[in-house]
Amino acid sequence: MVQKAKILLVDDRPENLLALEAILSALDQTLVRASSGEEALKALLTDDFAVILLDVQMPGMDGFETAAHIKRRERTRDIPIIFLTAINHGPHHTFRGYAAGAVDYISKPFDPWVLRAKVSVFVELYMKNCQLREQAALLRLQLEGGGKAAAGGDAKEPAGLLAELSARLAAVEEQAEALSKQLDDESADAAAVATAAHLERKLTGLRRALDALEPGAGGGAASLPSPN
Repeated sequence: MVQKAKILLVDDRPENLLALEAILSALDQTLVRASSGEEALKALLTDDFAVILLDVQMPGMDGFETAAHIKRRERTRDIPIIFLTAINHGPHHTFRGYAAGAVDYISKPFDPWVLRAKVSVFVELYMKNCQLREQAALLRLQLEGGGKAAAGGDAKEPAGLLAELSARLAAVEEQAEALSKQLDDESADAAAVATAAHLERKLTGLRRALDALEPGAGGGAASLPSPN
């Protein structure tokens, strides 16, 4: 079974959280509530999230402060943040949101379909990155197994494992290519397009490393791309 992505919803008003859950429930992912910036930061200590929907105007630690803390942590700095605000204070206020690290800034009331579509893009990118990390981990195991075999170990059917890895990677490559075309067609946010391009570069590096392990390639120990 494919593990569901987690989406963090941060708002001090329960009715707003309920509305977000109603809008995003169709994505069939795990929705996690946080009623304050402090509560959101605690959730981020233990769980990985595909995207954060963050209300700007909250008592105590507001959305801008919360985002600043998120971006300072190495574990969470790359999680996309979509700011939600009930009041449009003009370009300066919007610029402050982007400067705090947001990938998007949406004023309430927002179009539910548009919000759901934007969130779904980042969920898809997150899932593709998870698949890439899994392929990289399998490839590392294969490299270790190949080293044991060369030393007289008991690695089992390396050719079969390579074929399985190649097939799995091909499926991820196909999905990533389709997602990139979708982003181009929809003129998506620059941050989403950049993330998709980063994913494709990692996939290319992983494919080269896998090809180097094929019999007769003469590649020796391949260097794996970082999944981050």
